[in-house]
Amino acid sequence: MTQPPLTGQVKLNADLLTRSICTKSFNENEQRINSIDFTADGQTMLTSSDDDQIVIYNCNTGTKNRAVNSKKYGVDLIRFTHNSNNGIHCSTKIDDTIRYLSLHDNKYIRYFPGHTKKVLTLCMSPQDDMFLSGSEDKTIRLWDLKTPNCQGVMQVASRAVAAFDPDGLIFGAGINSQCVKLYDLRSFDKGPFMTWQFEQEPHCDWTGMKFSPDGKHIMLTTNGEVIKIIDAFKGVLTHTLRGHQNAKRLPLEATFTPDSQFVLCGSSNGLINLWSVENGMHQGEIKTDHQGLIQQISFNPRFFLMATACTKLNLWIPPDDA
Repeated sequence: MTQPPLTGQVKLNADLLTRSICTKSFNENEQRINSIDFTADGQTMLTSSDDDQIVIYNCNTGTKNRAVNSKKYGVDLIRFTHNSNNGIHCSTKIDDTIRYLSLHDNKYIRYFPGHTKKVLTLCMSPQDDMFLSGSEDKTIRLWDLKTPNCQGVMQVASRAVAAFDPDGLIFGAGINSQCVKLYDLRSFDKGPFMTWQFEQEPHCDWTGMKFSPDGKHIMLTTNGEVIKIIDAFKGVLTHTLRGHQNAKRLPLEATFTPDSQFVLCGSSNGLINLWSVENGMHQGEIKTDHQGLIQQISFNPRFFLMATACTKLNLWIPPDDA
């Protein structure tokens, strides 16, 4: 399975994206796949699922490399570190400790205790060994892979989501589904350097945060049928994306394309939805063979390769005439 790079050979547009072809399907999991992540070079992908399994895939060949299990602790929100042989993940059993795992030999390198309730956000810095976590315990914690000791704790008013910007110099926190705060990583203990308030969407909570690859936008995903796009410099709401179904009001992941021009999100009716970041308009849908809810979706950062998941994982590439 060869997918063209996104620089030079293929320029993304709405027509190309909505005609994406499902080229591979994997049925490695008995339960819901709860996270997908790619290495920065786009060569490797991994997933975690509610059946306590971690699966690593080769993106060049579209094949499964290997699987490792975390039966004792469970696994959620798995993320690559800057080494494709290592990952960090949240726990679903015993406690809410974050765990640093060698994927090569399935041994734990380090534990990061501190959270007392479910971890909702876990993200690696794009530049170094720092990572962020946000929890239902109303704290955001900053960590360094090299030490189990938390580097900083921010007490917030409610559950929070968080994300690094693409340069790894600042991070954002979304609090109480109505406030975004920006922090300078070098002086986060001094508090946010920017705070923006937004009108809260009725019957809808923010469940995830992402900066666009070009750093110009912040996306807030929800457990409703809306996605918020915010100008990352001005702090104004630029678009509210609508048109996808979320019948059970579950957290839905969404993904920017690597050129930051489009957003894709799954739905509860087996469709992938596409929007333009520039004008916020719904650009179309991709039909899938997913049975019901597509909760996970992620676009490869280097190649035209998209992954979607329910209990099954599908890989998508451009149409033959691309």
